[in-house]
Amino acid sequence: MSGWLVVAGLGPGADALVTPEVQAALAEATDIVGYIPYVARVAPRPGLRLHASDNRVELDRARHALDMAAAGHRVVVVSSGDPGVFAMASALFEALEGVPAYQTLDIRILPGITAMLAAAARIGAPLGHDFCAINLSDNLKPFAVVEHRLRHAAQGGFAMAFYNPRSASRPHQFARVLEILREECGDDRLIAFARAVSTPEERITTVTLAEARPEMADMRTVVIVGNAATRRVGPWVYTPRSAEAP
Repeated sequence: MSGWLVVAGLGPGADALVTPEVQAALAEATDIVGYIPYVARVAPRPGLRLHASDNRVELDRARHALDMAAAGHRVVVVSSGDPGVFAMASALFEALEGVPAYQTLDIRILPGITAMLAAAARIGAPLGHDFCAINLSDNLKPFAVVEHRLRHAAQGGFAMAFYNPRSASRPHQFARVLEILREECGDDRLIAFARAVSTPEERITTVTLAEARPEMADMRTVVIVGNAATRRVGPWVYTPRSAEAP
C-alpha cells in the first residue's frame, strides 16, 4: 500500500472537539508524529507507532514524517488546535521545499478547532468583527517584531487573540505587552484570559486592561483583547459586527 501524510489538528483539548475527519485519519495511521503532549493524546493500539519529540524540532519532525510516508507508511503529524495556526503545517511545507522528490507525495492538511476560536466561543463573541492573531513567543522571531505588530494591530482597531503569551523562560515580556496595550487602547478595554479551554482545568477571566496582570496568563492561556466597541452583555463579551467610520 502506498504511503500518505496527513497533518491534523486535534482541537483545543476535549475529545468531542476532534473532527470526524481527523478521527478517521488517526484510525488508519501506522505512525503518529508530534510534540510529546500532543502524541500523548492519541490512544495506543496494536500496529500504531508513536514518534514523540520536543517542541523545538519542528523541521526534523517534518522531515521524519516525509521520510516515513515516502517509505510507504501512513503518517499523521498531530498538532493541537488547527495545524495551520502557529503549528506543524507550515513546518511540513518548509521541509518539503528542500526535497523535490517528495513533492508528489499524498499530503493532506486536516483542519481543527484552534484555541482562539474555542476560547472566543466560551467568552461569547469577542471576535465578531475584524480581528488578528499574534503569537507572542520570540522563539522564531525577535520580540521587536512582536511589539511592532502588536502596536499596529491595536492602532488598526482590531480585536486581537494572543497565543503563547507568557512562559517560564520569558515571564517579563507579557508585562511589556500589557503596557503597549494600555498605551494604545486605554485602561477600559476588555481583555479575556481563557486557560485550558475545553479541559477540566478550564478557567475564563475577563477584566479591563487596567485590572490585567501578567501572572493571569501562561502557555496554556489564549488571551483575547476586544476592540473599542467590544462590550459585556450579561455574563458574555461580544464585539458588534458593525463599525463606525474612522
